[in-house]
Amino acid sequence: MKRSRICIIAHNAYGALTGGGQGHIGGAERQTSLMAKWLAAAGHETSLITWGTREEDGQRVAGVTVRTVGDASVGLPVMRFFHPRLTGLYAAMQRADAEVYYHNAAEAITGLAASWCHRHGRKFVYSAAAELACDIRLPLLNKTYERVLYRYGVRHADLRVVQTGAQQRLLQQGWDLSSVVLPMPCPGPEDVNCPVPEPPQPSRVIWVGRVDENKRLNWFLDIAAKLPSVNFEIAAAANTSIALTRELQQRASALPNVRWCGAVPRERMPEFYQGASCLCCTSMHEGFPNIFIEAWSHGVPVVTTFDPDGLVTRLRLGAAATDVSGLAQAISNLASDAEGWRACSRRSREYYFANHRVDVAMERFQIEFNRLLVKEGAGPSSVKMASPDFSSSSSTAR
Repeated sequence: MKRSRICIIAHNAYGALTGGGQGHIGGAERQTSLMAKWLAAAGHETSLITWGTREEDGQRVAGVTVRTVGDASVGLPVMRFFHPRLTGLYAAMQRADAEVYYHNAAEAITGLAASWCHRHGRKFVYSAAAELACDIRLPLLNKTYERVLYRYGVRHADLRVVQTGAQQRLLQQGWDLSSVVLPMPCPGPEDVNCPVPEPPQPSRVIWVGRVDENKRLNWFLDIAAKLPSVNFEIAAAANTSIALTRELQQRASALPNVRWCGAVPRERMPEFYQGASCLCCTSMHEGFPNIFIEAWSHGVPVVTTFDPDGLVTRLRLGAAATDVSGLAQAISNLASDAEGWRACSRRSREYYFANHRVDVAMERFQIEFNRLLVKEGAGPSSVKMASPDFSSSSSTAR
């Protein structure tokens, strides 16, 4: 396998890479830092672009070279988009000097990175994190400049990676763009032959995520109220929804079968999954939640309102429902059928090992990166591409 120079652009991933307190340590950030470390271990010259100080630039973590954009808080409103943010990004990309640049987010940076790669003859890989990021209407982006730049970046990526067939269809039907479906990597227990855990008694249902309107944590509390004999635990990440978080914490404290665990440290998450009857997801929209993969790696079924490509239902990795009553019934069914729970747990582990184990998933990424470079070489693309149009937000992808 060709050894390449690969750079991952993930502004908030410094904390996930270093294990420190800076930046986000959520699913996407953990995933990108994991990818960077794996690629470095596989012999690729790997760098990661993040927010950070000048002193942190050039730092090496697990073989990955950190390239910093600068301090996110520096600069005057509006003007800081151009300096130091845009200038900092381009300077970091120049210092990284990679053949392939990978970006996983729906934002203006997608277009900025794609434009730099085109001008400098480098390959740009865009990876979609959610279905709404593939929707041509771009409901996630409210600002005109973000929509223009993001559309440009998606259209002009040399490779588009999606996590589900639904995302692939959205890009094809709405944008007339091709993409490749690649399962994302996730660390988990390494022994595929480890014994299937016994269904916990009493049942213990867990919820993992951040508190916001989309996640509908209030539904989880409604389910707990319906099932007083079942234990419910919440690992809720800190965020800016202070009023909503306080309101839900008060509701949770009034339910004797609910425990609010707050933000569980990453290193303690495996034990949070272990011994759970199921993971419950109450979201309206998702991409392919990392928490699903983490749960399945531990043999924990998923009961969810969001079923990516109908996978949960089709492969019987848990159950899907559309409302609180349906979720409560699915949880009750799992709790009352020990043999069925064991079979579901076993299928969950088998699915994880076949698709999302780090070496399995990253080998597929490595093949795609190599194919991208071999197909046209590391030089400029032979396809003529226009520069992004900053004057309009109404352009459509073709």
